[in-house]
Amino acid sequence: MTNRWLPRPERTLPTPRKPIADVYDAAYSGVPNWDIGRPQQAFVHLQEAGRIESPVLDVGCGTGELALYLASHGHRVLGIDLASNAIRQAKLKARWRRIPAQFLVWDAVDLGRLAEAGLSVRTVVDSAMFHILGDTERGRFVHGLESVIEPGGLYCLLGDARRDPRDSYGITPRELRDRFADGWTVEFVYETIFERRYSANPAYLAGIRRPIDS
Repeated sequence: MTNRWLPRPERTLPTPRKPIADVYDAAYSGVPNWDIGRPQQAFVHLQEAGRIESPVLDVGCGTGELALYLASHGHRVLGIDLASNAIRQAKLKARWRRIPAQFLVWDAVDLGRLAEAGLSVRTVVDSAMFHILGDTERGRFVHGLESVIEPGGLYCLLGDARRDPRDSYGITPRELRDRFADGWTVEFVYETIFERRYSANPAYLAGIRRPIDS
């Protein structure tokens, strides 16, 4: 695996949001409920269907199970997370399993700075990151996607279905179409589940394509 496609983070260091970074660092001092020790089945199905193309950026990668799974299937993968504890564990897993995935402490709402550092990918995978963001952060994230996904590339996200329309947590198919109305194509939105260690929630799996001519 060549690292020439990877950014040079030492040239543009991130500033993770606080106190949210501290909250997730504390969660990863143990084993959070959403860390099931394997990739979500929804993404396994996408990989088996041939919908994932390299290079891949895994946003909110946690301890790296999805990134490691994709890298073990031949993809070039960079996983980012604002929790340094999670990234430390992901790097250890990669080393012990001898899987060439790369990991970086980075805030996903700062994707534009990764693009400035040289990152360009065909696929962005998002296993339950977007669905926790607030309205302003979602806007920043979508804007950042435009800078790192190559024209024609795909954003694949899995998130809890929104239960209360007054709540910002979770996602809906309508919101995704509204958020990506400016030239993007929502190729699919499937009802599925998001697995946790002791439960499973109704969720959506979506694939959103960046326009080729953008």
